[in-house]
Amino acid sequence: MTMITLDSQDRASRFLLIGSLALNLFFVGTAGALTARHYMTSSQVAPVERVRTAAARIERLAAPLPAADAEKLRAAFREREGAAEGARDALNAAFERVQAALRAEPFDPAQLSAAFSAVRAVRPAYELAMQQIIAAGAQAMSHEGRSKLAEWPPSRPNTNTR
Repeated sequence: MTMITLDSQDRASRFLLIGSLALNLFFVGTAGALTARHYMTSSQVAPVERVRTAAARIERLAAPLPAADAEKLRAAFREREGAAEGARDALNAAFERVQAALRAEPFDPAQLSAAFSAVRAVRPAYELAMQQIIAAGAQAMSHEGRSKLAEWPPSRPNTNTR
């Protein structure tokens, strides 16, 4: 009977070969997974543009409320819709002036400061109109509806990575 003997150098070479193959398979698998993930996922999540109107804000507030309470909030809004939308339009116009000042070439700090002042001047009128609507709606709501309204805004996941 013939016996094959492996010397220690040949045995070490086989372990080295097997280890090298395993490491190469790991790297190829990782590269393949990263490539597949790159092609299978969308390149960027499209930002969602929120509608910037008083009606949209009331709808966001009414969404989690019980149906009857949501309708009471909407009814309070309909009674004061003109004032709320007018104040929101003024606020949107002020924000647009800030955006225009930031985009202006050459940049004028005085123009930006004036635009910020305009935002500060018109925001209280909008907030007051919305607070009056919410107060009137809450006055007619059930306890459950007011409790849901008190939870606004809904908690957001912590996305701070610092």
